Amino acid sequence: MDLSRAVWRKSSRSQGNGQCVEVADLGEAVAVRDSKDKAGPVLVFTPDEWSAFVEGAKAGEFDRS
Repeated sequence: MDLSRAVWRKSSRSQGNGQCVEVADLGEAVAVRDSKDKAGPVLVFTPDEWSAFVEGAKAGEFDRS
């Protein structure tokens, strides 16, 4: 997948502590990368997969408590 024109963004809640990911909406896919390793590996999800992840995170499905 060509990511040369991807527009990457971080969460507005990112506090700059090095624990961030960046996301690029590619229309037909959503790409995710480590903000500390911009040349490193990229995970690619369908929009439905990404939406399910975000909704799960908002609902607390991934909390360790």
